[in-house]
Amino acid sequence: MSIKRLTLGERIFNFCNYLFMILLVIVTLYPMLYVVFASFSDPNRLAAHRGLLLGPLGFTFGGYKLVFANPNIPMGYVNTIFYVIIGTLISMILTTIFAFVLSRRNLYWKTPMMVMVVITMYFSGGLIPMYLVVRMLGMLNTRWALLLPGAISTWNLIVMRTSFMGIPASLEESAYIDGANDLTILTRIVIPLSVPVMAVMVLFYSVGSWNSWFPASIYLKNRLLFPLQLIIREILIINNTNDMLIEVDNVDRGNFQELVKYAVIVISTIPILMVYPFLQKYFVKGIMIGALKG
Repeated sequence: MSIKRLTLGERIFNFCNYLFMILLVIVTLYPMLYVVFASFSDPNRLAAHRGLLLGPLGFTFGGYKLVFANPNIPMGYVNTIFYVIIGTLISMILTTIFAFVLSRRNLYWKTPMMVMVVITMYFSGGLIPMYLVVRMLGMLNTRWALLLPGAISTWNLIVMRTSFMGIPASLEESAYIDGANDLTILTRIVIPLSVPVMAVMVLFYSVGSWNSWFPASIYLKNRLLFPLQLIIREILIINNTNDMLIEVDNVDRGNFQELVKYAVIVISTIPILMVYPFLQKYFVKGIMIGALKG
């Protein structure tokens, strides 16, 4: 077995390629590391620091203690976890059933239904009609206002439908001959053969639900129902940190306020970063399986 020798041009190209990728990783990773280092730093030293931050400046958990001393943060965590789990479950059930129906080859009015589905990707009724619908259905200021109105993503529905259509028709025909009904085919054939695309849909729905704050700001008035991201928005944008800085001197309050913001960002990001590696292996495969065909 002969080993192919690389030419000078190929070596230079590989070197430049590796160098570019390393720089890209550094540029992408450093902002995240900066926030993590800053969240563990002494607030006064951090405020006086200029330039790159390559490690915590005086390691401390003071920022995290202040954050968790705010009762809204644990409450927001619990609410967000509820919205993510229940919302993703509802979205997956509805999207799977709808995609399975649209993937049937003998479905009546299939083309008009797909046209109506695709139209929703480009046109919507707007915020005010949606608000009126939510209010008329009695979901205003309830958890259902965050779970049901946006339960199905049109793009996710189309991707899943395309994936289902790629399953050989012979498998379903054999199941029909053996006496299986549509529900059996969905649960015993379609879903087991679509694990990659299902995993990607779970990732999309869960990340979208975790990062969502705007619907809660529109439909919810009861702070006991607020998700974590809405509380974080108040801290980062509106600078609502007074409840956490009561015991801090007025002189140092500005510095501690920045420390709290860094700690809040880390706290809100870690859970979703822990979920992603378990689904990442399905990501590319699921998207390619459910890709639209020209």
